[in-house]
Amino acid sequence: MFTNDDSRGARHAHDPARRRLMGGLGAGALASALPAWAAAPEDDTYDQESTLRAATEFFGQTTEGLAKVIEKAFREQGRPNGYIRGEEVSGALTVGLRYGEGELTMKRGAATKVYWAGPSVGFDAGANASKVFVLVYKLPGVDAIFKRYPGVDGSLYFVGGVGINYQRLDGVTLAPIRLGVGLRTGASVGYLHYRREKSLNPL
Repeated sequence: MFTNDDSRGARHAHDPARRRLMGGLGAGALASALPAWAAAPEDDTYDQESTLRAATEFFGQTTEGLAKVIEKAFREQGRPNGYIRGEEVSGALTVGLRYGEGELTMKRGAATKVYWAGPSVGFDAGANASKVFVLVYKLPGVDAIFKRYPGVDGSLYFVGGVGINYQRLDGVTLAPIRLGVGLRTGASVGYLHYRREKSLNPL
C-alpha cells in the first residue's frame, strides 16, 4: 500500500514536468512549420542601402538631398516592402492636377502596372513632367494599391532640390520622391487615385 501511494505521488510529481516538455515540443514543431518570413520579416522589405541604389539608378543621378530624404523616410516609416518607379505630368493654377504611370515592384517578387491621377491645391502656375520614385510601406499585396490615398498634411519635406511627402490609407503609407522640376508645393495636399487602367478622370 505504501509503495502504491509512493508510486502515485511520484507519477503526479512528474506530470507538470511532462506537460512542460510536451508543450515545448509542440511549440518547437509549430515554429518549424511557420514560413521563414515570419521569423525574418526583413526578407519582405528593402534595406536603406539597396533603396538608395535603386532610386539613384532610376533618377540617373545621386544627390545629398536624395540620400537625406530616403534616410528621413527610413527613420520615420521603417523599411518599405515595395516601390513604384514611374513618370508623371502635373499642372497647377491654384488647383492642380497630376497624372502618372509606373510599375509597382514588391520585395517578394510581385509586380504590376499602376496608373494614378488626382487633384491638389497649388500655389504656382504652369506644367511639368518628371520622374517619381514612390516608397511603399505595409502593402499586403499588389491589388491593395488600387485605392485613393490622401496626402498627409504637413508631411511635405524639401532638401537639396528633392521633395518627399506621405500618402496614407488603411495602414498603408506611400512616400513619393520627386527631383527638381517635379516638385510642387501642392503635391502634399489632396489625394492620388491609383488605378489598373489609365484614366483622364482625376477623381
